[in-house]
Amino acid sequence: MTDHILIERPEAHPGVLVIRFNRPEKKNAITQAMYAKMTDGLLSAEDDAAIRCVAFLGTEGCFSAGNDMADFLAFAMAGAVGEPAAFGFLKALWSVSKPVVSGVDGLAIGIGTTIQMHCDMTIASDRSLFRTPFVDLGLVPEAGSSLLAPRMMGHQRAFAMLAASEGFSAEEARAAGLIWKVVAPEAVEAETLKLAASIAAKPPEAMRIARDLIRGDRGELLVRMEEELAFFVERLKSAEARAAFEAFLKAR
Repeated sequence: MTDHILIERPEAHPGVLVIRFNRPEKKNAITQAMYAKMTDGLLSAEDDAAIRCVAFLGTEGCFSAGNDMADFLAFAMAGAVGEPAAFGFLKALWSVSKPVVSGVDGLAIGIGTTIQMHCDMTIASDRSLFRTPFVDLGLVPEAGSSLLAPRMMGHQRAFAMLAASEGFSAEEARAAGLIWKVVAPEAVEAETLKLAASIAAKPPEAMRIARDLIRGDRGELLVRMEEELAFFVERLKSAEARAAFEAFLKAR
């Protein structure tokens, strides 16, 4: 259901659009409908001059457990073709010209982690865990993370995260450059919205140019995302991935 994603414009923080995961009973696992609503939110922010910063938030104790495994298993078993809804979201996230911040409390798994690589600043609670178990599930990195992570944190940390599926604590993620600041759990949302409002209050054209200069050429990132997608879809249909998904769901 699309109410599993809430799109909010907090009155106390003008110029900010909040995209909030709202499926706590499933640890904010992301379905195709949720990806579609997030994409719509990003596109609406891009087209609205009044919005100057986008903020992602989760629920207490969980940002997102990543992709909904039942959705992914259905995709694999059906032999589905075409572009997954997740990729449309990632392209929107990649292309949005407005600054993007994030507030993470607790679990940030899979795309819950790789989203942070596209954010300009992330605030996380000291109980947060960042982990990308792609290879464990017979899959490969996504969201351009195979390009962004080595540049951000160096080869060994990127390999530990993306290939060895090692979990990073909030402090380890901060040291790796994945996030900006670590705060207490109860402060995450307030600090994130304060940050977003501060960014939104700055001269928007100067902010856009500064952000573009810092991020550099994004064409290479889109090419890598498309390469990852081709491998991801191929792996998603593999016997190796199906066995991993079935074992995961059985354990759940």
